Amino acid sequence: MITLDDIILAREKMKGIVHTTPLDFSQTFSNISGHNKVYLKLENLQKTGSFKVRGSYNKMISLSEEELHRGVVAASAGNHAQGVAYSSQMLGIPCTIVMPKGAPLSKVSATRQYGAKVVLHGNVFDDALAYALELKEQMGATFIHAFDDDKVIAGQGTVGLEILEQLPDVEAIMVPVGGGGLIGGISLAVKEKYPNVRVYGVQAMACPSMKQSLIETEPVMVNSTPTMADGIAVKKPGLHNFELVEKYVDDIICVDEMEIARTMLLLLERNKLLVEGSGAVSLASLLYQKVNIKEKNVVAVLSGGNVDVNFISRIIERGMVESGRYANFSMIVKDKPGELQRVLSSISELDANIQSVHHDHAGKDIYPGYVQIELALETKDQDHIEEIRKVLLNKGYNIKSNF
Repeated sequence: MITLDDIILAREKMKGIVHTTPLDFSQTFSNISGHNKVYLKLENLQKTGSFKVRGSYNKMISLSEEELHRGVVAASAGNHAQGVAYSSQMLGIPCTIVMPKGAPLSKVSATRQYGAKVVLHGNVFDDALAYALELKEQMGATFIHAFDDDKVIAGQGTVGLEILEQLPDVEAIMVPVGGGGLIGGISLAVKEKYPNVRVYGVQAMACPSMKQSLIETEPVMVNSTPTMADGIAVKKPGLHNFELVEKYVDDIICVDEMEIARTMLLLLERNKLLVEGSGAVSLASLLYQKVNIKEKNVVAVLSGGNVDVNFISRIIERGMVESGRYANFSMIVKDKPGELQRVLSSISELDANIQSVHHDHAGKDIYPGYVQIELALETKDQDHIEEIRKVLLNKGYNIKSNF
């Protein structure tokens, strides 16, 4: 098991290579979270867009000259790929990253721009991982694990040292958890210096592997469902990481997809911060008061900001739907002059902004003389949507909606 000295040494070695990221106080999120003072640790502003570069660089500078000459291999569909590629570029060593064929083009491109050779293999991460391990043997290269490695954990732990320096009176820290490298390093760094500081891990409810592993007292594989927090959707935590979490972490809590989506939208809207789903879970746990802490100095680690550009609009739409800011519905009405105007007037009188209107005369449920109207609305909140629904129902309209 690593020690605090390992993390301190990692911090010294990576000075000038990685950013000391800002720690920003947010009055808005402090108010929402229930009288806590909320600070945001902005690892989404780190080089390569996430904390991953800390661990990969610390691991790679520990390699011998011979190992460096042979190069490194890693498997990743996201942030780890870019962290390893950037570190390799800084050290001037060969780097091969295996990514699944379905990896976002933006992440493939970014990894190549850092100088890595990218090999697309398989349809899922497990396929890419198996092939990366084959390449490791063929090339004699060193495999850089994404989280289950002492040097990687020590590198990630430097986030904890920075938090203690930036906010000496910190009382609680919320940390996203996937494989456990980040929380393992942070919890060790923080608890060894200040044992009374609480450290909480946050997972997506869709993949609660660390939480389940603590229940069963050993790392276990869990079934997962699709989640927008794909960066922490690790089905089985690392053994090194599990041991650290078991020793130092106060609790692991979970947030759902609705809470993640709303938090991502709030960060973008209120703080102008683009944060990926896996990075937003820490703040989501505070905004939805998943843990009983009040009137404390709390840090939420925003672990990354690598959101695919094509996905941003869907994130915004999903967040708006979940928060009651967007709704769409359909109704079948008589196809006669003035009918559409009556519907639109009813909605306008309730201060909803009509974004789009679509007419459809054909369909199995649309009889001759009738038309289906599909409407998309910008609304205020869920109560506003319910008010619109009741008014339209009272006027005799049969509504089908995704309210």
